[in-house]
Amino acid sequence: MQKGKGRTSRIRRRKLCRSSEPRGVNESHKSEFIELRKWLKARKFQDSNLAPACFPGTGRGLMSQTSLQEGQMIISLPESCLLTTDTVIRSYLGAYITKWKPPPSPRLALCTFLVSEKHAGDRSLWKPYLEILPKAYTCPVCLEPEVVNLLPKSLKAKAEEQRAHVQEFFASSRDFFSSLQPLFAEAVDSIFSYSALLWAWCTVNTRAVYLRPRQRECLSAEPDTCALAPYLDLLNHSPRVQVKAAFNEETHSYEIRTTSRWRKHEEVFICYGPHDNQRLFLEYGFVSVHNPHACVYVSREILVKYLPSRDKQMDKKISILKDHGYIENLTFGWDGPSWRLLTALKLLCLEAEKFTCWKKVLIGEVISDTNEKTSLDIAQKICYYFIEETNAMLQKVSHMKAEKEALINQLTLVESLWMEELKILRASAETLHSLQTAFT
Repeated sequence: MQKGKGRTSRIRRRKLCRSSEPRGVNESHKSEFIELRKWLKARKFQDSNLAPACFPGTGRGLMSQTSLQEGQMIISLPESCLLTTDTVIRSYLGAYITKWKPPPSPRLALCTFLVSEKHAGDRSLWKPYLEILPKAYTCPVCLEPEVVNLLPKSLKAKAEEQRAHVQEFFASSRDFFSSLQPLFAEAVDSIFSYSALLWAWCTVNTRAVYLRPRQRECLSAEPDTCALAPYLDLLNHSPRVQVKAAFNEETHSYEIRTTSRWRKHEEVFICYGPHDNQRLFLEYGFVSVHNPHACVYVSREILVKYLPSRDKQMDKKISILKDHGYIENLTFGWDGPSWRLLTALKLLCLEAEKFTCWKKVLIGEVISDTNEKTSLDIAQKICYYFIEETNAMLQKVSHMKAEKEALINQLTLVESLWMEELKILRASAETLHSLQTAFT
């Protein structure tokens, strides 16, 4: 047997590989987690599987204290630990919510409670939970406008919509906040400021778990599906894991079971859903490295950028794509241009004498080698355009990082998004090159 080829050598290499993996630093000893565990225990929560820790790359998360097997319960959080609209209505805010017309939304009820309890400080019964919540968030709605301007166009537009939505949410809630004045010695305007409400809105938006919809007369018809889940919400996202998560009506607990295995002292992840990086950035304020769902979106304007401007049938082709839902969600991914993108390009590249074949294009039939090659050529030009644009944006981010030290964290996050998109585009360019060789 050759040296280094035996079972003992393989085990040694495996151990060496594992020992070189980034390890988390257990934070159970920190005062805020000691207080949180005491608080949770008083509410009947028991857990020996997980411990809070800080990990390279993901930051604060939960570490396995024992080996976890497929199908094993990761965490079971009793209903008494959940912060829901029930919690709010049973509190001192309940009487004000019940009599306010039109009825406040479930989200407004939760946000109002969070702001009020944070203001209460040491007097809050929820202080141990509030102490471990982020002091600030990195969703686009929280970023400086000059940083938002560096986002991809599609994400920038959504970020601006999100900001307008939160601003309207605040403006439309101010009369309700004024009605709470009897509860406070200070002016409610100083307590329920825009920044305070933005923090609460982001807390609910980024950390809430899903509950079965409920309807209450004292709340608006907006779906009441959100609950904040202390400790459980320390679990970070990974697109490569699968879990089963739901509220168990029999045990009255929110339960998560894993379909993966975890070694002792590994970070345990859950999956928020098959989201691309722009969605993760918009909703949660982070970027997932090597996200298999990540993609680069192609707008309608870019779709036709390299097509002949003299094509008299272009408007009709665009209309067909729009009518059949092929003008949105056109993307480049790790495997190259999406089927939808190539289908749209094949239809747009149809020659005048082949135009009557457009229905066949939409169901995936090959019209001609010329049509296939032309659509691949256009896809490659679009891909190269995006690569140039992405490199230019990365240079802009780099320059701003050197000039705006106060924005370094926000800019680093934007930079990571563009870096991931660049990797995807380069992979797509390689795939397109391989596909084109079939026609040469």
